Amino acid sequence: MTQLLDKPAPASPAKAPPTPAARTARRKALLHWIAVHSLGIAAALFFVLPFVFVVLTSLMNDQQALTRDLVPRTWEWGNYERVFNTPGFLTWWRNTLLYAGVGTVLTVVSSIPVAYALAKFRFRGRKLSLMLVISMMMLPPQVVIIPMYLFWAKQMDLSGSLWPLIIPMAFGDAFSIFLLRQFLLTIPNEYLDAAKVDGCGEFRTLVKVVLPMAKPGIAAIALFQFFAAWNDYFGPQIYASENPAAWTLSYGLESFKGAHHTDWNLTMAATVLVMAPVIAVFFFAQKAFVEGVTLTGVKG
Repeated sequence: MTQLLDKPAPASPAKAPPTPAARTARRKALLHWIAVHSLGIAAALFFVLPFVFVVLTSLMNDQQALTRDLVPRTWEWGNYERVFNTPGFLTWWRNTLLYAGVGTVLTVVSSIPVAYALAKFRFRGRKLSLMLVISMMMLPPQVVIIPMYLFWAKQMDLSGSLWPLIIPMAFGDAFSIFLLRQFLLTIPNEYLDAAKVDGCGEFRTLVKVVLPMAKPGIAAIALFQFFAAWNDYFGPQIYASENPAAWTLSYGLESFKGAHHTDWNLTMAATVLVMAPVIAVFFFAQKAFVEGVTLTGVKG
């Protein structure tokens, strides 16, 4: 027993030095990591720095705005209060929420049945219908703006309001239909067949089976439509420019710049307030948005 205890432990084998090939591979991996992360940081700065500039300028005083100074000497948080107190600003907020919110709901509700029919039904003229939807995506809105304006302004007497922009959304959107149709193609038909065997009709199958599985795609088209309506400048300029009570934030912001052409700090503060809701919505819904976009187009 004493001999066993006194016996020294066997020495561990010496670790072999890395070979030149291993050192070269490790060096290449390190350089690749540095290059990828450097490009990522540069791209992030490219998108973030303009927003940082806008925020810092919005917190400057009148004399310091748009000078060589990058950081405010005094942080003027009262600029945002002055913007909110600008006549009409809260009205622009209400109009924008109405336009973006109601328009998004109408677009989603009207696009889902069309996308479902194009994705899962087999009928004569199906390919032609899909080609018509795609062709509508390629048609610039400026091409039809004159006859549309004459219809809504002269025939329907709705000029000076946002209804000429909201009502057409109840009849679907070509981009939303196409995007959602591509997403619905990824849903296996076996789920639909099982629901029909259990006695579900087409409408119940759509509501009970398809819609729960299509939540990422629906979230994607809803966000696209919400962002498009929130940032829309062309439509409100055409239909609502003659009535300040119907202006949206995008169009009102342009007039705000005209009213405060020297107060760039207030203009930047108003810009931050316009961008903040969109950024907040994207960050809260980005998971569903990214999933809906990445799963779209798996099948043709």
